Amino acid sequence: MIREPGGPEVLEWTERPDPVPGPGEVLIDVAASALNRADLLQRRGLYSPPPGVSDVPGLECSGTISALGDGVTGWRVGDEVCALLAGGGYSEKVVAPAAQVLPLPGGVDVVTAGGLPEVACTVWSNVAMLAGLRRGEVLLVHGGSGGIGTHAIQVGAALGATVAATASGDRLQRCRELGAQIVADYREQDFVEVVREATGGRGADVVLDNMGASYLGRNVDVLATGGRLVVIGLQGGVQGELNLATMLAKRATVAATGLRGRPVEGPDGKAAIVAQVREHVWPMIEAGTVRPVVHATLPMAQAAQAHRMLEAGGVLGKILLTT
Repeated sequence: MIREPGGPEVLEWTERPDPVPGPGEVLIDVAASALNRADLLQRRGLYSPPPGVSDVPGLECSGTISALGDGVTGWRVGDEVCALLAGGGYSEKVVAPAAQVLPLPGGVDVVTAGGLPEVACTVWSNVAMLAGLRRGEVLLVHGGSGGIGTHAIQVGAALGATVAATASGDRLQRCRELGAQIVADYREQDFVEVVREATGGRGADVVLDNMGASYLGRNVDVLATGGRLVVIGLQGGVQGELNLATMLAKRATVAATGLRGRPVEGPDGKAAIVAQVREHVWPMIEAGTVRPVVHATLPMAQAAQAHRMLEAGGVLGKILLTT
């Protein structure tokens, strides 16, 4: 739990009553959860959970179903699963809407699966469902070495896109190994120039951005005609300026989306996203085309140390927390 807003030291491993699944929910005995940057913001008091959601951080988990709420079908006690959560993943037990639960992909163990739901649902909902990335297009992924980035590179390549990625240092080579054909060192290069040169001046058809305000102008500049920019993070600030003339000339689209606060049901709900991930992404993982990328695995009681690792930078893929 988070004792009070602050640094990693405010995270405490403590006792709480076991949760009870309500109608349409399942109780999961957690094997693993994983860090997401949203957890860091929540710990600092900058990203509160939605109303009615546990104040314990953790937006995904894996484990074994130990109880079913009323009306749940398609799942049984004893099933090994992973789940997309709105909170509560840093726990030994957590409840999740049954519609947000996924079977383990073939070939992935129960601990490794703890780092899949959030990245898979974020990438697929934005790159495929919202931006409509098509074979032959160019996808630019910012933060290519992070949890979202390592997954997005692989999914983009699996969809037949030419993938560009930003990272720094030796992580550029890792992005190449995951499927990026164009890489830009954000510390030393202008990604707009790199992508334009590599694409014969065309630019990127889809940009998946975790920076927000600080990259907004350059992201619009790098878009190809008909390009789509999707902002999913605000590491570079919350307010920026848009050149509407450039957008008009390019017939460009800018969207900003979040996953945590969506309803379970409905056309933009999490259930629809989870269903698409199961249909489209899980076969990629089972075929080995998309692979989980794990940087480190720590005990859940050492969540504070895991937060320090993520904040220090240099993490490649996901950090897992095990019970």
